[in-house]
Amino acid sequence: MSIAREFREFIARGNVVDLAVGVIIGGAFGAIVKSLVDQVVMPPIGLLLGRVDFSKLEWVLTPEDPATEAIEKVAISYGAFINTIIQFLIVAAVVFMAVKIINQLRREQAADPAPEAAPAPTPSEALLTEIRDLLKAQAAPKPAPTPKLTPVARKTPPKKV
Repeated sequence: MSIAREFREFIARGNVVDLAVGVIIGGAFGAIVKSLVDQVVMPPIGLLLGRVDFSKLEWVLTPEDPATEAIEKVAISYGAFINTIIQFLIVAAVVFMAVKIINQLRREQAADPAPEAAPAPTPSEALLTEIRDLLKAQAAPKPAPTPKLTPVARKTPPKKV
């Protein structure tokens, strides 16, 4: 089997396509959550903490020297890390809620009993059904009998000598 054919069969499986859709939607959801954290959640928190911009919080290990271009500032950006933790917590909460809802729906579906089969007819119902079927058979037009044809032997004239 060629590699191209194997790859085509692999891609055509439903699970791979579902996974690809999930990854794409997850990436888009990640961008939405990043925007939510950076532009909606963190500004009010920063305002409450004394007009702090979390994205710019950092520990400077080596300050930038404006006189030389060789040494750039070296810093640990813990504010960006805090933003990332908040993003993770939001994504984890959303995934938790989605899984919880799906599990609840599955439990409800499993708890629903299967529809019961129709109960067996009572003896009087069975007898009435049999009578009905017999009456239908009697009332049905019977096909005309086909006449019996008997083969007739063909008489051949005697041979002249």
